[in-house]
Amino acid sequence: MLIIWGEFILCSAVIVLCGYFLSLYGDMIAEKSGLGRAWIGLILMAGVTSLPELISGISAVTIAGVPDIAVGGITGSCIFNLSIIALMDFFHGRDPIFSRAATVHMLSAGFGVLLIGIASMAIIAGPAIPEIYHVGLYSPIIIFVYIMAIRSVYYYEKRMLAEHITEVVNAVEPQYDHMSLGKAILIYVINASIIVIAATILPFLGDKIAIETGLGGSFVGTVFIGLTTSLPELAVSMAALKIGAAEMAIANLFGSNLFNIAIIAVEDVFYTKGSLLGAVSSEHAVMGFIAIMMTGIAIVALTYRSRKKLFLRLSWDAIAFVLAYIISIILLYNLRTP
Repeated sequence: MLIIWGEFILCSAVIVLCGYFLSLYGDMIAEKSGLGRAWIGLILMAGVTSLPELISGISAVTIAGVPDIAVGGITGSCIFNLSIIALMDFFHGRDPIFSRAATVHMLSAGFGVLLIGIASMAIIAGPAIPEIYHVGLYSPIIIFVYIMAIRSVYYYEKRMLAEHITEVVNAVEPQYDHMSLGKAILIYVINASIIVIAATILPFLGDKIAIETGLGGSFVGTVFIGLTTSLPELAVSMAALKIGAAEMAIANLFGSNLFNIAIIAVEDVFYTKGSLLGAVSSEHAVMGFIAIMMTGIAIVALTYRSRKKLFLRLSWDAIAFVLAYIISIILLYNLRTP
């Protein structure tokens, strides 16, 4: 048991270290390519940090044959990703993390509500959802909405940049003149590869630790696997915040949730026994609804933009995220099945 914990801590340390460099060079790419921090966070960061969910999920439905572990890892990751915002809020300083955040995040958060809602509905409807061969009809819908989401965020950012190009040029000084775009991309890819390798090992170590507790598959998938596969999001987001790239950190978390739901469609293809969401426990829908509520809190906070924190360096929305995460764990423990 001690060996497993040692391996778990080692993998975690590697992810945290490489996460810092991933954020730094991702920020360089955003500046030099002109794509914008929100879009870089939504696509590049979110894609890399969500690969562990993809790999562990495919392994769960093909090798282990445990669809509850796969879907639980996704819903658990979505909830944990949103709770990371509370930690970011704590370290953000005197102002709430959302007080000056870009409005583009409301767009990605809104698409997140839509995608998580589709998945939760499919879990409740179960076998009633039509299938194409063994793939549920919800899967192509999820992929279509995900593509629309990244396309919409990209064009929204481009439109905002075009409307305020003079202000942007005058207000923002180049920070990375010493680094070429090609070299930044190369170092980014190296660190991303290391994170993917280390984070892919994490779910298997987490599963071994969880088995010793004797908890049910849904609880193990949502709490242990969801948490371990979300460690890259935690490392990258906190590192991005440290270098002053809060926009990229927020976009990474919302983007990871979008990517996570898209993973369900991929896992559905690999699960050949029928519709994936028709084969899992309804407990996951409850977790999906909590993720929707937490995303709703984020949208309200992005709209209201509170200027002060309430308690222990936390704003009201950060406190709400923490409470929602605690409630989700309590609910899941009470609903667990062996």
